[in-house]
Amino acid sequence: MSPTVTDEQIQALAQTAKPYSLVLLHWGPERTMGGADAIELEHQRRMVSLRAEGVIAILCPVASDTLAGIAIMTVPTEEATEIMAGDPCARAGMMRYEVHPCHGFSGDALPT
Repeated sequence: MSPTVTDEQIQALAQTAKPYSLVLLHWGPERTMGGADAIELEHQRRMVSLRAEGVIAILCPVASDTLAGIAIMTVPTEEATEIMAGDPCARAGMMRYEVHPCHGFSGDALPT
């Protein structure tokens, strides 16, 4: 059974929320175009570089025929949108993206 969470605990946590940008990457119509493997490798290199720079806090590739991945970015939605507009897979029509404002809590992490 889960621990009891009080209203005060919820309010205290809510006060620590910080803005982030949630990026949803969907496979596009050109996913299997000629040269797709090389373009996807450049996409991966770019996303991992953004993670190393701290622009992406959490990077989650997704094993799906429709959803390609999820990223939580530490930049405002406008900047995240600009970053994703320059993505090699997005430019090639292999992926499309959505950027949404969201909030998160410092210290949250995926378990090791």
